[in-house]
Order: sequence, then structure tokens, then C-alpha cells
Amino acid sequence: MKKRLVTVFKYLLFLGLGIFLVWWSIHKMDDKNWAECKEALKSARYILFIPVFFIISASHLSRAMRWKILMKPMGYNPRLLNTFFAVMIGYLANLAFPRLGEVLKCTILARYEKVPADKLVGTILVERVVDVVCLGIVFLVTIITQFDLIGQFAKETISKNFLKGGPAMLAMKVAVLVAVLIVLYYVLRFVFKKFGANSFIGKIKGMVSGIKMGLMSVGRMQNKWTFIFHSVFIWCCYLGGTYLGFYATAGTEQMPALSTFPVLAFASIGMILTPGGIGAYAWFIKEVMIRYNIDEGIANANGILQWMAQTVIILMVGFICLTLLPYFNKKKPAAIPSQTL
Repeated sequence: MKKRLVTVFKYLLFLGLGIFLVWWSIHKMDDKNWAECKEALKSARYILFIPVFFIISASHLSRAMRWKILMKPMGYNPRLLNTFFAVMIGYLANLAFPRLGEVLKCTILARYEKVPADKLVGTILVERVVDVVCLGIVFLVTIITQFDLIGQFAKETISKNFLKGGPAMLAMKVAVLVAVLIVLYYVLRFVFKKFGANSFIGKIKGMVSGIKMGLMSVGRMQNKWTFIFHSVFIWCCYLGGTYLGFYATAGTEQMPALSTFPVLAFASIGMILTPGGIGAYAWFIKEVMIRYNIDEGIANANGILQWMAQTVIILMVGFICLTLLPYFNKKKPAAIPSQTL
């Protein structure tokens, strides 16, 4: 009960932060910028939502295909549609409660494809590490090509959100985390060896073993280049959708192609900070665009539209997948794990 209350409190806190950022972005605009924002929203090219819909949906499908590659070394080959359904329903759940989607993804495949959920946790961790690396590359390109315009903003944002307390505090946090992980490893090793016969301990041991197996799947991956292709393709879709979004509002279509990298990089931080990126996603886009001499009202409107496009796509495709999931699995037998690696 206490854990549930903490989860709800954290969600409300981040949701409140997102709503505050929406309010603050609008509140701080003067009458001229607010009028520009409303006009930009009225005259926006909403027809561009159609190609953006297909681009972003393609990235989600590619993510499902990439996830399947990670499962194959463990001897599991779930159907692509069920994997795609799980990915989209997971995104849908994350709009309500952050990280709930990761649990739900594993639960769906465990139910309909008989893939043990504990083994899927490891594959999800691998995916997150790969996405962090890809985001890091986007930031690297930003720093190399756009440092003169975006360098100071990048330094302030990263320091404020990820380096609180300075480098010394960050080093201390990393050292503490490493120490805790080492201690936890030896404690679990001792408990498993000493009390392995206990049914409860046995379940925990099985869960840890499954996570380890999922993490090791990357080393036994047969289609490494296909995995890399999907990882690159996913982020190219994000870049393409963001760049196309520049043409949604009059006044932002002249944004240079390379500006897509800082816009995506900082918008991604917004997705991390608040549920579904509410408030933060649009705010970061606006702050980046201002540095390219885009009027605040127009930049704010473009950020709102880009966030709305992302959210509407997840809502539309997510609810369709949620509806189709039971019908697709109604008469079809669950997948049988492959015995050959």
C-alpha cells in the first residue's frame, strides 16, 4: 500500500510539473507572443499529421522488430503483431503512469506468447541502454554542429537536471550506486546459496536468472547488424518526424536541417521529465527554437503541435492495439518457444 502511494505521489508530482510548465510557458508570454501563438495554432498545416503519423508508427513497428531480435537467442520467437501490440499498449500505459508500460509489455507477451516476463526484463534494460546511447549520439551531433547557438543552453539544462551538486556530487552518486550494486550482488549470492531450497527465495533466484539471461541475449544475438539497423532507423524516424514538424507552423519552416538534432535531443529530455512529456516536451522545443530567432509565440505553438502529434499517435494506435489484441489471439494458439538457438 505504501509503495503504491509513493508511486501515485511521484506521478502526481511529475504531472504537476508538466502542467506547471504549460501554465508557465503561456503565463510568461506577453500579449503579442500569445496572439502569435494562437494565430500559429489556427493557421497550422494539420495535414502534415498524416505523414508524421506513418513515420512515427514505423518507428514503433521497428522497435517491436528489434525487441524480437533480443528474444530469439533465448529461444523465443513471438509473433510480430503481438509484439507490436505490447509495445504500443506499453506506450499507452506510460501516458497514465510512467514505467507502468514496461511491466505491461512483459505481461502481455507472457500471457499471449508464453515468454517468461522475468526474461523480458533483461531485454528491456538492453533496449533502454541502446536508446540512451542513441540519444547521446544526437547530443554529440548537436554539440559538434550547433555549439555556438545551443552550447550554453545545453550546459545549463544538463547541469540543472542531471548534474545537480556539480561533478563531485555526481561522482559520489555513481560511487555509491556501484558500491550498492556490489554489496547487493554478494548478498544475493549468499542468500541464494544458503537458502536456495526455500520456495520464495527460489522464485527470486529464478527472476534474477531470467533478467541475467535477457541481458546476455545481446551477446548471443544472431542478427547484430539488423539490430543496429533498427536502432538507427528508429531515431532517424524521430528526426524525420521532428523536421517535418517544423513545416507545421508559419515561421518555423526556415529552421535549418541540423537544428533537428538539438530540438529532438532536448524534447527527449522533456519526455523523461514528465508523464508523456506533458508541458516539458513543448517547453524544450520552444526554448531551442528561440535560439534560432523564432518568435516565442510561434515557437511555443510549434512545440505544442509536435507534442500533440506524438501523444495523439500513441492514443490512436495504442487504443487500436488494445482493441485488436484479444481478437487476434482468440482462435490462434500461443507461440511455442523454439528449441534451437
